[in-house]
Amino acid sequence: MKNYPVQFVQLPNGETVAYREAGSGHKTIVLVHGNMSSSVHFQTTMEALEKDYHVYAPDLRGFGDSSYKAELNSLRDFAKDLEGWVEALNLRDFTILGWSTGGGIVLELAADMPDRVKKVILLDSVGIKGYPMFKKDEKYQPILTQPITTKDEIKVDLVQVVPILMAYANRDKNTLKAIWNAVIYNKVQPNAEDYDAYLEAMLKQRNLVDVDYSLVHFNMTHERSLVADGSGRIDLVKCPVVILHGADDMVVPVMFAHEMKATFGDRATLHVFEGVGHSMVTDKPSLFVETLKANA
Repeated sequence: MKNYPVQFVQLPNGETVAYREAGSGHKTIVLVHGNMSSSVHFQTTMEALEKDYHVYAPDLRGFGDSSYKAELNSLRDFAKDLEGWVEALNLRDFTILGWSTGGGIVLELAADMPDRVKKVILLDSVGIKGYPMFKKDEKYQPILTQPITTKDEIKVDLVQVVPILMAYANRDKNTLKAIWNAVIYNKVQPNAEDYDAYLEAMLKQRNLVDVDYSLVHFNMTHERSLVADGSGRIDLVKCPVVILHGADDMVVPVMFAHEMKATFGDRATLHVFEGVGHSMVTDKPSLFVETLKANA
């Protein structure tokens, strides 16, 4: 994996956005990572695109080398940082891809910057009505009638949150690797050197509870989700939307992609990939890059 140097942009709100940059093509693509990751996870993609595109990959607030001076409470909070970064670099007429949590963030950005965003690509994205969390029973199974809604509840979740927080605190790469091997890299694992770089990037995350809270409350539709009223901001997304989703995704089931397509209607196109999980970047890298080029 080629390593790209980190650059920085200072925002008016006091936060600093770290980002990587590659290529000098006429078409611009911005790659936005998801939870438990950073721009490091897109460096193989950047390498595959840099001959033909100008590629950027930022670190979200609280991830990677970006700052974390203030807590975040919504995916739009994350998007606002990126909007300041876009303005600082004067990016225009660009395609923006969001992976997983990043999908909701780029939709919020596209809603705020319809004059700059040419196209949105959603890669195994969180659903348009968020990603619910539930209280657990004595067997650690979700109680589907009891959604989690507060940061205090999220902090003590023994299944989805506490093990990760402990792994971060203890720099426990083995636990993180076990989690990713079980549900993200369950089909294809990166080579040892790249995997260690990804794990090091994961350990830089400082905002896990903020992210989970933001995912729970995310809802850009006109309908209420389990815990949040819809913002209706889906109407502000004017550009075409391309939905790429693995049929075997264990983190964000493919039904979320179908719901997204149904909600956007003719404004979106949906591509479901058989034999692909939550990480098309590693599961089928050539197909991913080919699809990205065809849709960017």
